[in-house]
Amino acid sequence: MDQLEPSPPGAPGVSACSVCAAPLASDQRYCVTCGERRGPLPASVAAMLGLGVTPELDADGIAPDHAAGSWLGIASVPGPPAAAIAVMAILAFGVLIGSVVSPPAESATGPTLIAVSPPAASAPSPVVEPPTTSAPAASTAAPVQQTVTQTIAAPATPPAAPVPEVPATPQLPPIKHVFLIVLSEHGYDAAFGPNSQAPYLASTLTKQGELLTNYYGVAQGGLANAIALVSGQGPNPDTVANCPTYGDITPGKPDQDPQQSGQVLGSSGCVYPPAAITLPDELLANGNTWKAYVEDMGNGPAGQPTTCRHPALGTTDENHDPRPGDAYVTWRNPFAYFHSIVDAPTCADTVVGLDRLDSDIGSATSTPSLSYIVPNRCHDAAEAPCAPDAPAGLPAADAFLKTLVPRIMSSPGYKDGGMIAITFDAAPHDGPAADSSACCAEPAYPNLPAATPATTTQTTPATATTPGDTGTTPAPAPTPGDTSTTPAPATTPPATTSPLPPGADSATGGGGRVGLLLITPFVKAGTVNSISTYNHFSLLRSIEDLFALQPTGYAGYPGVLAFDSVIYNAAAKSG
Repeated sequence: MDQLEPSPPGAPGVSACSVCAAPLASDQRYCVTCGERRGPLPASVAAMLGLGVTPELDADGIAPDHAAGSWLGIASVPGPPAAAIAVMAILAFGVLIGSVVSPPAESATGPTLIAVSPPAASAPSPVVEPPTTSAPAASTAAPVQQTVTQTIAAPATPPAAPVPEVPATPQLPPIKHVFLIVLSEHGYDAAFGPNSQAPYLASTLTKQGELLTNYYGVAQGGLANAIALVSGQGPNPDTVANCPTYGDITPGKPDQDPQQSGQVLGSSGCVYPPAAITLPDELLANGNTWKAYVEDMGNGPAGQPTTCRHPALGTTDENHDPRPGDAYVTWRNPFAYFHSIVDAPTCADTVVGLDRLDSDIGSATSTPSLSYIVPNRCHDAAEAPCAPDAPAGLPAADAFLKTLVPRIMSSPGYKDGGMIAITFDAAPHDGPAADSSACCAEPAYPNLPAATPATTTQTTPATATTPGDTGTTPAPAPTPGDTSTTPAPATTPPATTSPLPPGADSATGGGGRVGLLLITPFVKAGTVNSISTYNHFSLLRSIEDLFALQPTGYAGYPGVLAFDSVIYNAAAKSG
């Protein structure tokens, strides 16, 4: 085929390139030799490309692109760079529109979707690697969605938080040594009231400890209350009378009624059979220790034992009252009334004189778990003097405490988890300060006769009177010849009812309100507890709780309230 030769310059309709002088046809806008454009860009294209080119006008004032005879009309062909830019802009605009109106994955090279499934019992599915991206095919193909399955182990279940253990019993302080001092025959008001004749007890010591104002004895008689305090046994007529004859309780068999909490039956006698369990028995069985420190224990007549002293069975108690030089009385020592104690070979080492106390508390290891301290009749607050012209009553007891308590508090035994408890066995049962009130829903004691119901008075309503009636019935006219005189009816004074002491639930049947003072680092000094109500069974139960012992006798009775954080209201200070 013959090649077309370019028209020579100067031919009709032919012009030359302004750069390289190559011939240009009349409709040729770009030089094929050097690429130079003939004339400026059209205004519309220049504006789109932001070139701001002003087209040149010919002699007739028409832009060259719009000159007559141009087959492009108003749309001239831009130069190669401009065309490329325009094409790319159009393509980008198309991609943008397609991404809005099309699904996320429109091509084989689109983003890969990953489906995550939890581990199954069978072997995990093989991982499919995404295909290598290749150049797009010339022909249009349906988009292929690639799914990759990846096995991810489920996170381990965190262990459950531990559930805090709830203690079965109240949390109690680590008290290791209890010093129990039992005085005699005074009620709360006389001992701890504002007019107390024992100022060291009522003022000085109460500022160092906690005073339980609503604390009660459980029966009349000093011995009956002391026995209750160390064994939980209720009273009988002989223990209420402080056992003038030292004999066994008869019949001495256990009560089969479960409501009577292991009581020994017997309406006479004072000495309990070996089966009757005491606080010392429990302490020894649990690996703890105890001692009774009884003042004047060793001051008996020549030939009598100096420890564990008690009368012979079936005899009158010769130590029922103090004697010159020997103010020890048997009934103030409750341990002498249990065969499990007096018949044991250890009695001579556990029921000893008060003079042994200082040496025993000189070290924590030799201090007993329970120290039961019995002052003699000169120092236990008894109103009757132990000897002519000897001090008596609360002043004598106050002087005794003033020498005893500081020795205990300064001892290593007390400093090693010690607690001092000071109380009275019972309030007076006669006289102006008599008090036999009871608290804490005391049981009906099986060894006492049934209580006689209290006598009540009944007021008869006045009868209506008629006008003129004076409301009096005239005395009958005497029978003729009758010279006898009818006495006037006796006048019954109106019955008076005294209010119950605070915390009491009965006016009779108990030992009266006596109070209890606790001194220990585990109570707040100067505390007065007037809300809760306690009695001797409560104190026994509380001591048993401190040493993890089972309640004995009426210490396990449902109405008995033991000490807890309400009483032990302070944390011990170190050092």
